[in-house]
Amino acid sequence: MTEPKQRLLSLDFFRGLTVAAMILVNNPGSWGHIYAPLEHAEWNGCTPTDLIFPFFLWIVGVSIAFAMSSSKADPSTHYKTINKAIKRGVILYLLGFFLAIFGKMMAVMTDGKSLLEAFQTVRLLGVLQRIGIVFVVSSIIFLKVSTRGIFKLLISILAIYWALMTFVPVPGIGYANLEKETNLAAWIDRGVLTEAHTWSSSKTWDPEGILSTLPAIGTCLFGILAGVWMRGKDTDQPTKVAWLFTAGIAAVILGLLWDLQFPINKALWTSSYVLYAGGLASIGFALCYWLIDVQGYKRITQPFVVYGVNAITVFFLAGLMPRMLNFIKLPNADGTQSPLLEKMYATFYTPFFSPVNASLAWAISYVLGFYVLLYFMYKKNIIVKV
Repeated sequence: MTEPKQRLLSLDFFRGLTVAAMILVNNPGSWGHIYAPLEHAEWNGCTPTDLIFPFFLWIVGVSIAFAMSSSKADPSTHYKTINKAIKRGVILYLLGFFLAIFGKMMAVMTDGKSLLEAFQTVRLLGVLQRIGIVFVVSSIIFLKVSTRGIFKLLISILAIYWALMTFVPVPGIGYANLEKETNLAAWIDRGVLTEAHTWSSSKTWDPEGILSTLPAIGTCLFGILAGVWMRGKDTDQPTKVAWLFTAGIAAVILGLLWDLQFPINKALWTSSYVLYAGGLASIGFALCYWLIDVQGYKRITQPFVVYGVNAITVFFLAGLMPRMLNFIKLPNADGTQSPLLEKMYATFYTPFFSPVNASLAWAISYVLGFYVLLYFMYKKNIIVKV
């Protein structure tokens, strides 16, 4: 008999909180006016914003452990489960690719140029693309490798990535380094993706690049190990919380110690960053689990659960919306045209707030606006599964 899948309210809450934060930091009214905690670190270091993406990948790992445990126990279902995982990963990649190509397609169509020009410079990797790739690889690992093997693999990934980044000479540079444009990961991105298909803000490296996807998989495996532990039936809830909390603290300390030699860096997704962010995610989820699933404090959960059950849907729509608002143009008094997004921001926000507060108010409005849509979907039990 198939074992029923467990579902944790705290996990939906934690996922929803993470996605809501992701939308908040991705949609300021003005990129030139942002409060410091809502910005990414310039290079080395870690702000609260730098924790959002690894938290999500860590949560993906926990979800894999809960959703695929029954399949893991039955090898006859592995092929079917892997096929589903691959299909989901491909869809996630294509959604990310669509967001990357959408704005370029609208631009070339407006200018009367060939659509081929949009594909010649489209970014091939990104947030949704990385989620898709990490999900597929981590799902296969979970199904085919023992829990002890997953732990050893995680350690191996962190060690191998550290060795590659700090000891392997960079062709054309001559020495291993961790600078923006001259590190090994950047060299691989330029060589494989080419400058035409990397992150548009740099053109010389990609924060969701090829080599740094390896430790991102490590973040997901960290989440899988946490999920396996929390799913165990032989341990009482207080013990689960205590050990997850302890493991989280230990990972944070190890990450900070490793930071002295291999700096915490989101763009490079360094091994120290995997431990530091994964440790904080473990601590955060342990607290959520204790308060919500153990102690029963559920009154404040609904707004974020609403976000959590349709996380990918809202992330995709939140990425599509500004692209559409920027495509729609409205006339100005001087005969020029401005994007609808710019007009809305200038009309309803900048006259009433300081620049940085106007930018924040726009982002908060964005989150609240999508909450209305998600609440309707939640009440109608509409869950879009990718």
